[in-house]
Amino acid sequence: RDYQSIQHTMSREVINFSAGPSCLPEEVLRTAQSEFLDWHGCGRSVCEVSHRGKEFTQIIEQTKADIKKVMNVPDDYVILFLVGGGTAQFAAVPMNFASPDTPADYIVSGSWSKQAAEDARPHCKVNIVATSEDSKFTTIPDRSTWKFSPDAAYVHYCDNETIYGVEFQDVPEVPAGVPLVCDMSSNLMSRYVDVSKFGMIYGGTQKNSGIAGVTIAIIRKDLLARSRPTLPSIMNYKKKAEHNSLDNTPPTFSIYMAGLVTKWIVDQGGIEEMFRRRQDKAKRVYAAIDSSNGFYTCPTERSVRSMVNIPIRIKGGDDKTEEAFLKEAEAAKMVELKGHRSVGGLRVSLYNAMSDEGVDRLVKFMDSFQKDHS
Repeated sequence: RDYQSIQHTMSREVINFSAGPSCLPEEVLRTAQSEFLDWHGCGRSVCEVSHRGKEFTQIIEQTKADIKKVMNVPDDYVILFLVGGGTAQFAAVPMNFASPDTPADYIVSGSWSKQAAEDARPHCKVNIVATSEDSKFTTIPDRSTWKFSPDAAYVHYCDNETIYGVEFQDVPEVPAGVPLVCDMSSNLMSRYVDVSKFGMIYGGTQKNSGIAGVTIAIIRKDLLARSRPTLPSIMNYKKKAEHNSLDNTPPTFSIYMAGLVTKWIVDQGGIEEMFRRRQDKAKRVYAAIDSSNGFYTCPTERSVRSMVNIPIRIKGGDDKTEEAFLKEAEAAKMVELKGHRSVGGLRVSLYNAMSDEGVDRLVKFMDSFQKDHS
């Protein structure tokens, strides 16, 4: 079969609710498909061009420009492309911004912020500002209980916890002059944030802004002076910035895909449109949960419910019924709805590329399943 016939018979009937790697816009996949063998007439695949050649220079610079545009990144910030996922930054942040004798503050609202604090301990004096672990991470600690260090190197938090479906509704207020560092791996580019309020924002691209393999980091330039020259090059933010993330071969295809997705976001109307869509999609799923008379429940406190990751239990956590839901959903071509292995249940992820049609199909299926299994 020739290329054209394959292209026209591709099926995208399956709705992918994965928490990551997530679904991608079909337009992006088709563009990547069409450019895979020959990128813009250069005679080579996008996977084959040199990271120091003019072709990839064009790709990385356009990707940075589109990220800067869509997130309104100020000029006194640098955009880096890092490896190791958001998880690698759990160690890299304290290695660059603190020292073993320096306190650093951590707000713990779920598994990822908890892991970030644990991974930071060999590199700084971790102070837990507050934690919601006692509530099984179903809420964000009351701000009246927060206890900051008087001389912290930075304050770190995770904006959206994918496992427990907890999302900050605004930017936390921290002591004046202390840089705010945020892990936005699961809601980056899904809602507007004032970048100038942060010392650093980072996030893996495999949820809202691309595929697995690269982490976007947006860092205020003055903080780069804190990076010690003794740090391993792969973890050194200052060196990465000096070399435009090209001090070694970066994940070129992942950066290319991040560029395609970011351009798609721009073409769709920017972050404002992504935010409108995500709020609408989440509203419909939560309505299906809340109107089910307890058949479906969401354990997360309503005031901090995530708009991108929605955990669900059926009949209070009936494993047999939840397994039936997953099996029947897959038969109906809806996949990756199983909750994280640490908490069980179901999880619906509504990242930027999730379509209205996909949400409609899920909500209708939830209603039908309830009628059949009540």
